Amino acid sequence: MEKIKVLVTDPLEEKGIEILKNAGFKVDEVGKQSPEKLAEIIKDYDVLIVRSGTKVPKEVIEKGEKLKIIGRAGVGLDNIDVEAATLAGIVVMNAPEGNTISAAEHTIALMMALARNIPSANNSVKEGKWERKKFMGTELYGKTLGIIGLGRIGKRVAEIGKGLGMKIVAYDPYISEEVIRNMGVAVVNLEGVLKQADFLTFHIPLNDETYHLIGDREFEMMKDGVFIINCARGGIIDEESLLRYIKKGKVKGAALDVFEKEPPEKNLLLQLDQVIATPHLGASTKEAQMNVAQQLAQQIVDALQKRIVKNAVNLPALDEKSLEYIRGYLSLGEKIGIFLRQLIDGEIKEIVLEYSGEIINYDLSLVRANVIVGLFSEEENVNLVNAPLIVKEKGIKLREIRKEKADEFTNLITVEVKNSKKVSVSGTLIREEPRIVKIDGFSVEAVPKGYLLICYNEDKPGIMGHIGTVLGKRGINIASMTLGRKKKGGPAITVLNLDQGIDKEVINKIEEFPAIHSVRLVRI
Repeated sequence: MEKIKVLVTDPLEEKGIEILKNAGFKVDEVGKQSPEKLAEIIKDYDVLIVRSGTKVPKEVIEKGEKLKIIGRAGVGLDNIDVEAATLAGIVVMNAPEGNTISAAEHTIALMMALARNIPSANNSVKEGKWERKKFMGTELYGKTLGIIGLGRIGKRVAEIGKGLGMKIVAYDPYISEEVIRNMGVAVVNLEGVLKQADFLTFHIPLNDETYHLIGDREFEMMKDGVFIINCARGGIIDEESLLRYIKKGKVKGAALDVFEKEPPEKNLLLQLDQVIATPHLGASTKEAQMNVAQQLAQQIVDALQKRIVKNAVNLPALDEKSLEYIRGYLSLGEKIGIFLRQLIDGEIKEIVLEYSGEIINYDLSLVRANVIVGLFSEEENVNLVNAPLIVKEKGIKLREIRKEKADEFTNLITVEVKNSKKVSVSGTLIREEPRIVKIDGFSVEAVPKGYLLICYNEDKPGIMGHIGTVLGKRGINIASMTLGRKKKGGPAITVLNLDQGIDKEVINKIEEFPAIHSVRLVRI
């Protein structure tokens, strides 16, 4: 078996490299590469690991013929074209927990340095001066700390701020107000944070929604004499606007660890005494570097060897309890998809997924993705990552329905696909094993494995005898069979698990029986 090949283009702590090598992976550490050079060498690698230094645009991703994972040793992903990776079916994962403490502590350090004029006072003393009155500071105690973004880092900053006796107000549209209040933090909207904060700090990603989130309009809302701290991403604050409002005196000082362009060449903010700057040091502690390297490396090993994917930004994130409950339904969903694809001809126009029973209380996005993978596994390079995009690009309408009751089953998944015709299949787990229990509403019990012969017929005598004779003459054994009908003498269905496949000639022979309307061979 060919070894998994890993390309590392930014510095990664040796502990992380060891984890990958101990898993049997071949690791090449090549240093920072330009996008053009990276596009030339990426084709042979299964995994790419970067930090913030390496850019991974669409052009690189398109050349990554074997790429399965792009790993970011850190949090921010603005240097990776996540959309292009998703479309290519490549998992993009980061290591969000590893540098939480370091980034939060750096934020607080900058806030204190800003409040007490430490860099300027330090330079003054080293120049032989003693200017105590010039560097009069501001206490943090009793002041309002405004936090925009209450993820791991923002939450830690809030905890430290409370310990310093600060009042905390925060805005995060992606976290429920109840969760924020349980942190002991006052919940306000963006405008509320801007108007109340004496110190304002950002802990959000850079994307289309957050680019230049803070500009002239937002600065006008702020208190006179506000302090700004940004250890998140350059580009969140409009730097030209910040420059103007520092010069106006509206902003008393700014501490910046990140810039829109890094390194910040000819940036006029750096000429101001009111600005403290550090070279993107938020995660630059020995502990953080080691943590993110080990975390990311272990995630990559788990994903490729155990199929356990954590911290993937383009896959649903499930806690272990939820994943354990739905695990069997992931395989079932894929098998239902494979089954249905072989029962319907032509392009699919609509997919309807119906979930019934206790399972509706869980996040079923991975189940949905597995159904799609099954439906298009033979005609597309489709996987769990790009499954939703495949459906969208094909213009297929997708609906999901949840019902509390699942008839006689604890849980039931029903998938219906439509074009000019429609076909539906229902499945469940019986003793933890996948079972097909309905086809087009006919009750059956079939094992979705190997070869299945599906016969649409009338409920009339002689059908099984005919099928058995045809198969027996060709030495084909029937492993199991199930019959389904809705009323006596009406339309019915016959499903047989076969020990081996059959050709078109055998199918035609079976269809010769007058009461059999059509026959399909399904292979799973």
